[in-house]
Amino acid sequence: MSGDSLRIGIVGAGDNTRRRHIPGLQAVPGVEIVGVANRTSESSERVTAEFGIPRTYPDWKSLVADPTIDAVVIGTWPNLHCEVTCAALAAGKHVLCEARMARNLAEARQMEAAAAAHPDRVAMLVPSPFGLECDAEIQAILHDKGIGDLREVVVIGADDQFLDFTEFLHWRQDAEISGRNVLTLGILHETALRWSPQPTRVFAQTQLFEPTRPNPAGAGTVPATVPDSVQVLTQYENGARGIYHFSGMEIHGPGKQIHLYGSRGTIKVLFGQHDRLFFGRRPDAELREISIPAEKLGGWRVEAEFVGAIRGQEPVKYTTFADGVRYMEFVDAVARSAAADLPLSLPLGE
Repeated sequence: MSGDSLRIGIVGAGDNTRRRHIPGLQAVPGVEIVGVANRTSESSERVTAEFGIPRTYPDWKSLVADPTIDAVVIGTWPNLHCEVTCAALAAGKHVLCEARMARNLAEARQMEAAAAAHPDRVAMLVPSPFGLECDAEIQAILHDKGIGDLREVVVIGADDQFLDFTEFLHWRQDAEISGRNVLTLGILHETALRWSPQPTRVFAQTQLFEPTRPNPAGAGTVPATVPDSVQVLTQYENGARGIYHFSGMEIHGPGKQIHLYGSRGTIKVLFGQHDRLFFGRRPDAELREISIPAEKLGGWRVEAEFVGAIRGQEPVKYTTFADGVRYMEFVDAVARSAAADLPLSLPLGE
């Protein structure tokens, strides 16, 4: 269907959908966003007015059932990802689902099975934005054995995002909505999986320093049910080891980073407004920052990639449902390990 017109419906036009997905889709020739279904009719109408979208739907089920819609973009909280995805695929729609694939591994596997049952439909996850700029350069270094054999992996996501206990409970602190994902654990593990294998063993601990938060829906406080600190030790098939450190409670914390240490060299990536890539190998005196050439500099093109995959112009590179199941398996393993205070081997069973 290369060049065909494409009619898209939006389920859940949250911040990322309004900032990225809607403008990105409207910039692709031949794409029309025909309707929105938000949690309330008022919020749906605000979005349609802002972006010139012709229609609102009373609920997501009405949108998914509309036979004139070709594809559905799901920008809801994770508690609806599985249900809406499976319904959309069953209705013959292509699906782009927001990150945090699901609340847990069981839901992620259900989504993957639904996609496998409809192989003629594109099923894509919004990818982790971290590392998109430097991915091609890192892949080239790894392909050339620039760091030798992988020995250690360090993944860090630590800041003061949830330090202020007077702020309302965020949806990411509610396990019923967010599921087993903690802070940026899933999204940075997704990034790490582009450059390192899935661990074969994890041993995790978590802590909830602020167990209650002000109630966003009324008076008083409500429990926070997602940890605000997590540490994970990992092992890999080749004998390499890893350390994952995440926190939302660190004043002047180190932010988001991934380090790959090998037998011959080191890669370090610092994530911010732009990726900063550092590389060094013996006998270099220190790491040096790599200036990525224009032909290797990547970036955000999620909406164009989704449309290109539907039109048969390109495959999904970032991120397939199989990729999502891999990071959800790690997230689930971390939660199970911390709860049992025991190491767990991957892959996980049912």
